[in-house]
Amino acid sequence: MHSTSLADKDRQYHLHPYTNARLHEQVGPLLIERGEGVYVYDQQGKEYLEAMSGLWSAALGFSNQRLIAAAERQLRTLPFYHVFGHKAHRPAIELAEKLIAMAPVPMSKVFFTNSGSEANDTVVKLVWYYNNARGKPAKKKFISRHNAYHGITVASASLTGLPANQRGFDVPLPGFLHVGCPHHYRHALPGESEEQFADRLAAELEQRILSEGAETIAAFIGEPLMGAGGVIVPPRTYWQKIQAVCRRHDILVIADEVICGFGRTGQLFGSQTFAIQPDVMVLSKQLSSSYQPIAALLINDALYQGIAEQSHSFGTFGHGFTGSAHPVATAVALENLKIIEDEQLVPHAAAMGERLLAGLRGFADHPLVGEVRGCGLIAAVELVGDRQSKAPHGSLGNLGRYLAGRAQEHGMITRAMGDAIAFCPPLISNEAQIDLLIERFARALDDTSRWACTG
Repeated sequence: MHSTSLADKDRQYHLHPYTNARLHEQVGPLLIERGEGVYVYDQQGKEYLEAMSGLWSAALGFSNQRLIAAAERQLRTLPFYHVFGHKAHRPAIELAEKLIAMAPVPMSKVFFTNSGSEANDTVVKLVWYYNNARGKPAKKKFISRHNAYHGITVASASLTGLPANQRGFDVPLPGFLHVGCPHHYRHALPGESEEQFADRLAAELEQRILSEGAETIAAFIGEPLMGAGGVIVPPRTYWQKIQAVCRRHDILVIADEVICGFGRTGQLFGSQTFAIQPDVMVLSKQLSSSYQPIAALLINDALYQGIAEQSHSFGTFGHGFTGSAHPVATAVALENLKIIEDEQLVPHAAAMGERLLAGLRGFADHPLVGEVRGCGLIAAVELVGDRQSKAPHGSLGNLGRYLAGRAQEHGMITRAMGDAIAFCPPLISNEAQIDLLIERFARALDDTSRWACTG
């Protein structure tokens, strides 16, 4: 009797995110069976170095026993309860307290969601609610950047500035604006320094605010370092200048720390690395090392007071999710943060990040490499067909797709964003594993060079 394979069942029943559905019908999935440390293993037992921490998120790798034990303990004690209508439970309270204590600027309250997308969606609603509460009903527009990634719900996809997340979905909605991407390599004028580029971007932002009317702009949102847009490190002085513009016009500053938070940039938060003083912080991914779905947004006291007063006049704050502050997710996140502290993974990530960037910079003169960039334990190598013109090889994404495929053949999972190859290894990665990442990238780059020469 013929038994349908798991891969065939996947093709038959499963619609995948971020996947060409028609192509998936032909090629099927890479079936990942288990994980151990910084490695994952497919159904045939082949080992892969997970150079992306899954989705920028498995800070502690794929087999941390303390996280597993924390989940089990909480499942046996209180597997679920909600926090609607004055209900609470210990893990949520303790995690909220911990996050407020960790925040790099004074924050007042924590609101929990299940994902970064939901958290950014909630930010939009909270800011609208807050401006209604303070008698500014016209102050509702959000400004984001081209190439930004803030999620995929209707509101958060409107904040996102990547065409693949917007084409065909009728987003962005009205009232969501986008200004220039702070990528010096791609967008600086000839001879323009990083500081001059930052000046120009700040001037562009101010001009957009004035043209729209400052009384209509509620907030500016940005990732301290842009992740899915290509691991784009902002130019020197960028954030200081952007914040100064926002403060002049009573515009909130929102730091989307979903990728950057909890050590990824070599400091606890990207806001510290880039001198941001946000009114709102959005956290997820490394918050629980993705062992459980959870996200959190932190708001300052001014926002909280406006929201609290409005909820009092209405009789309730009419927003929340069944899984908000889920006890298992909050218990795992709390243990995750303890491990990051106990094992001193933030300074460790800074040291390993220096090793990663030094290794990748060894390819800076390669004919296919346009730029090597990064900060802390997150980096990218941007491939080009022509170093002088920075043009792609054929169409954009050809080199990236091919190299990512070859890396997988060589036992490393990475991610191509266009022609930028991203690296975001787990915070627990050691020197030998960073060196192995460099070695496997070198082999994939050699393969790509041969292919580009013949293709």
